[in-house]
Amino acid sequence: MRRSFNRLKTTNSQSDWLFVVPGLFLVALLGLPLLALLLRGIGPDFWVYALSDTALAALRLSLVTSTLSLALSLLAGTPLAYLLARREFKGKAFLELLIDLPVVLPPSVAGLALLIAFGRRGVFGGWLAALGLSLPFTTGAVVLAQTFVSAPLYVRAARIGFEEIDPQLEEAARVEGATQWQMFREVMMPLAGRALVSGAVLALTRALGEFGATILFAGNLEGVTQTMPLAIYLGFERSLGVAIALSVVLVGVSVALLGLIRNLERR
Repeated sequence: MRRSFNRLKTTNSQSDWLFVVPGLFLVALLGLPLLALLLRGIGPDFWVYALSDTALAALRLSLVTSTLSLALSLLAGTPLAYLLARREFKGKAFLELLIDLPVVLPPSVAGLALLIAFGRRGVFGGWLAALGLSLPFTTGAVVLAQTFVSAPLYVRAARIGFEEIDPQLEEAARVEGATQWQMFREVMMPLAGRALVSGAVLALTRALGEFGATILFAGNLEGVTQTMPLAIYLGFERSLGVAIALSVVLVGVSVALLGLIRNLERR
């Protein structure tokens, strides 16, 4: 028996290379570019570029717009996710498809769609102009573009969190005389809290890294619409040091946010 077990163990160890070699290739493909970026970016001039006026303006704008985008996702996405998870209604499948679609759309398509819809000559541009509003090439356009691509990630995570709650808990709350709002606030929200936080972190990370939809719909105006990804893009022409420094900062922020998600999942 022991001899057979040792032979099986040896065979498994040898066959593991069938999985290790392809896995190592992919790990190298993903890890080496990031390692090269960190080695090139973290140098004696890193803080000089990271604290330059262009970098600080882009960082400040990214933090403000992504925070506003996240707030919109939370306020509008949480009730929507709850309805999708706990209610059945006509057209639900189509609505779920519509919400998930921006996740797989190319960013350039998202930006063009926003421009055609809300541009000065867009389908709804005339209505906005009548209200004295003009969205394209403004900070508001950045927030809208970020929300368009990041909110579906939050809604998806929140919907899964609400779906996992035992329906009997909802019925028990109703029997105890809880109103709809009390049940949502005191029962559903705490039980789905981990999924909500994970979805919020994913949405924030996606908003911080948004590029394609933003540059098409909001442009690349320093101090107005130039977020960190756009400043990195422009840095290839004007200041490569600023582009590399901002890239390192974005990598650091992304690692921190993803680490938060992993910690929540383990807990």
